[in-house]
Amino acid sequence: MVKQITEDIYSIGVPLSGNPLKELNSYWIRGTQRDLLIDTGFRCRECEDALREGLKELGSGSSRLDIITTHLHSDHTGLCQRIAGKDSKIYISKTDFTIMKDHLFGDGSHLRHQRYIREGFPKDLLEYADSINPASEMAIESPEGNFCYIGDQDKIEIGDHILTAVSTPGHTPGHMMFWMEQPGIMFTGDHILFDISPNITAWNGVEDSLGNYLDSLRAAGTYPVTLALPGHRKEGDYHQRIRDLTAHHHRRLDEVIQILSQTPGMNAYDITGLMRWKIRARNWDDFPPVQKFFAVGECLAHLDHLVKQGKVICDKGNHIWTYELSGQAPH
Repeated sequence: MVKQITEDIYSIGVPLSGNPLKELNSYWIRGTQRDLLIDTGFRCRECEDALREGLKELGSGSSRLDIITTHLHSDHTGLCQRIAGKDSKIYISKTDFTIMKDHLFGDGSHLRHQRYIREGFPKDLLEYADSINPASEMAIESPEGNFCYIGDQDKIEIGDHILTAVSTPGHTPGHMMFWMEQPGIMFTGDHILFDISPNITAWNGVEDSLGNYLDSLRAAGTYPVTLALPGHRKEGDYHQRIRDLTAHHHRRLDEVIQILSQTPGMNAYDITGLMRWKIRARNWDDFPPVQKFFAVGECLAHLDHLVKQGKVICDKGNHIWTYELSGQAPH
């Protein structure tokens, strides 16, 4: 479904069947010689049909289209190569492109799985969750193509508008928002969502994903945004949402500390099972395996942050790593 936002900006709803996010908000900006598309959807027939139909309704097409991807996840990047024309530019941060390439075509996923097993995630359940998660099958087909790196404060001119890239690491290490100073619009990607909390997970080689995310929220709050356009679901009050998301993660940190104060020496998988989650499941054992994977990643991001702050100690002396509050450690 196509919806007009301003004279030159439209959203195209791209269905994400079977995904809790339900739909991607792809944004199209009318230019003069070329148009610009922000995010694309999964590489699957349903997403491609919806996106092409929306572009057709707007009188646009691959031959005059450049594409921005806010971050590496396949619901945002999957279709970029299929939608792009031979002269199209596909913008992405160098950090996220490198990670995407490594996870899809290198050993990045294997390294992540090794950590999850050390954190107590049962190996057979992890392998099963990976086998039924369709995200990698609906990702880009190849690391080759018209990819162009874009960095913090780089600018893209589109018609009468200028988009400025805003580096917001956290949800992914190279996540970007895009700022249109006139008329005060921020395309937030998945950095700021309004009726769900963006998943903040642990990434290979990143010491403190949550700390990066909280820093990015603070920086994002300095922009005088009048309209925030998120990657999923509805719009909302930008600055209030930044305050809400910050408070949410501080509550999560307190929750982890409370769990460890009662039961020191737990692994991350078991800590995750004691945390509160908004999901239709009777208990931790009843969680869908893929959602367990995301939940453990979120728990790890909070544990990493507490370790970085010196509030929690990770004992890596055994095959399965365990955690305790710094004051609980033996002297």
